[in-house]
Amino acid sequence: MKKLILTLTILGIVSALSLAFVFEWTTPIIEKHQEVARKEAIMAVLPNSDSYTEVVKDGTTFYEGNKDGEVAMLTSGGGFQGEIELMLGANPSQGKIFAIQVLNHQETPGLGAYITGEDYESNFIDKPFGDYKVVKRPVSNPMEVEAISGATISSTKVTNIIEEAINKMELAYGGGA
Repeated sequence: MKKLILTLTILGIVSALSLAFVFEWTTPIIEKHQEVARKEAIMAVLPNSDSYTEVVKDGTTFYEGNKDGEVAMLTSGGGFQGEIELMLGANPSQGKIFAIQVLNHQETPGLGAYITGEDYESNFIDKPFGDYKVVKRPVSNPMEVEAISGATISSTKVTNIIEEAINKMELAYGGGA
């Protein structure tokens, strides 16, 4: 019995040390990849800028592009299955969204996961600031967002995250047009 306990204890210690080593070894690699993805997302949502400056206003980090009042921000909120993280590019003085890019999510594969697709993200290209209505048909005015079929909750959650981000952006930059 003592031999079994000793064997299990040693095995547990070796396993714990191995996991700790792998975690320490992979963490910088993962952080580097996340940083690259963040930079690519910033440039993707700022259509005219070729560089940006990181600025903190009202406790929120913004990425100010070098052209035409372009501003990007990383934002997140709860989705249907878990956290949704996205990059929003806009011009707060004009009250206009340039684009969004969903970076991370845990939405249902084959349904809510379509929030990362161009078809859904294109709902927000050149959209004015405001309160949006998620609809289950093609949009008929700029304040509507077409829901993903079978994933209305995910569509609504992304829209809510964007509206909250717009509010933060307007507070930090003095409001829209």
